[in-house]
Order: sequence, then structure tokens, then C-alpha cells
Amino acid sequence: MRIADVLRSKGDWVATVRPESSITDLLAGLSEHNVGAMVVVGDDGIAGIVSERDVVRKLHERGPALLERPVSEIMTTLVATCTPRDSVDDLSVLMTTRRVRHVPVIEDGRLAGIVSIGDVVKTRMEQLEATQQQLAAYIAQG
Repeated sequence: MRIADVLRSKGDWVATVRPESSITDLLAGLSEHNVGAMVVVGDDGIAGIVSERDVVRKLHERGPALLERPVSEIMTTLVATCTPRDSVDDLSVLMTTRRVRHVPVIEDGRLAGIVSIGDVVKTRMEQLEATQQQLAAYIAQG
């Protein structure tokens, strides 16, 4: 299965935030959209990605004053990405080796979607269920 198949199922909408937005605004966006990460988009395209985990860790280190600081201070700038043509298996390996839970999908230099670890798990579960049903049907035909 390809990433394009995952996006067809879940949609290609991506929650984004500007690098100069405050971390308080970021938190409001995460809550409003019920997502665990937002892609940071600047004038030149993707500038980074920031997750709930990034906020929690930096808030613990720097205290509540962090909430008024810009997202650019805590975002990850080396963003792991994939394309719609990549396989879900390859994305699983990327997520595991890079220890990331959210991967933006890039097509022709533009943001085309985002895939989370939850999307990968859901896809795997659907594949296993389909295989189980096929095996059960095969055995029943016996």
C-alpha cells in the first residue's frame, strides 16, 4: 500500500502554523484541530514541525514564559518527509528509525498531506483484517 492510498482514505488536510506564532497559539490550534503536531510553514514553504511532545519537553525545561515565545524556538527543523509514492512499509521504517510520529507528505515541492503513526497502525490493522477474511473464505471453500 502506498501513502497516496492512506491520503485518499483520510484526506490531505494539514494543520499548519507560522514560525512567528506564539506557542500559546500553537496549543490552541492543536486543541482546535484535535491533532498531535502541526507543520510549521513560512514564506518559503515548510520551515519545521512541532508536536505536543516538543511543547511539553521545552515547557518543562524553560517554564511557563515559553508559552509567549515563537514556535520557531521549539520546532524541529530537520523534518522527515515522504511522498505519495512511498510505501507504508517504508514509512514505518522511517518513523521507527527517526523516532517520529508525524511525517508530512511532499509532492512536487508542496505540502500534500501528513501521515501519523496512528494512520500507519490503522492501515496495518485493515490489511490484517482483509488477509484474515481472505484466509477464512479460502478455508471455508475448502
